[in-house]
Amino acid sequence: MVDFPTTLDEAIAQAQTATQAALAAGYTRLQVELAIPELKPMQPAHQFLPALAGYGAGLKIFFTDAGAAALARRDWGDTTHSIQSIDIAGARQTTLVEELATSEDQAFMFVAPSSVEVLLVEQICNAAGDRPVLLFNPRLEDVGAVGIGYTARKLRERFLNTIEPCYFLKPLDGAALLRCYPSNWQVWAGADEAYTLIAEEPLKPSLERLDEIFLKNSSVQPSRAKSMFAGLERLLKALRQ
Repeated sequence: MVDFPTTLDEAIAQAQTATQAALAAGYTRLQVELAIPELKPMQPAHQFLPALAGYGAGLKIFFTDAGAAALARRDWGDTTHSIQSIDIAGARQTTLVEELATSEDQAFMFVAPSSVEVLLVEQICNAAGDRPVLLFNPRLEDVGAVGIGYTARKLRERFLNTIEPCYFLKPLDGAALLRCYPSNWQVWAGADEAYTLIAEEPLKPSLERLDEIFLKNSSVQPSRAKSMFAGLERLLKALRQ
């Protein structure tokens, strides 16, 4: 039974455990998503790193731009992990992918990749082969940015659908959606700081399915859960200061 996390620290601890369990089960393409409004990825990504500490210098961490990579090198202190940027173009991107295919790196982590970088991320994942790749807080909602219709669908089929969402946490309107591998997708609702598990789904529920779940659990009023994520909100305010 997975407990509902009431602070960001608890959520990151769950994400670490879920990631290690998924890796032990043989998954090599993983995703950790803390879909919490206004949460900047830098500090949570640093807190999450112990989950991959076993790779040591064999872990390569990618940021989407050189500025973020430089900030991580400065703020994360001494680390054995390699921190790089994928904010390069043309022949340099091709060289990067080719080097990764023959490198001795053991694992790769992308911090907040967006739909703008998704094709390069796909190339790096392919070059990584069976070495673990983890996407931390990706921003891939707008897949249509890289193509419409058929192109976007093929991208999802050949790449995005190969990624296992080992941890996912998203606040809804007075409720929350949680997935902590190996558990199913869970829908939580609550009031007065009491959280209730109201449904478990084998696949990520759509908005329509969520509506059905709340209709079947009419005794649980999600809109009353004003205090849900109160701990997260307090921590987010502290992080923004």
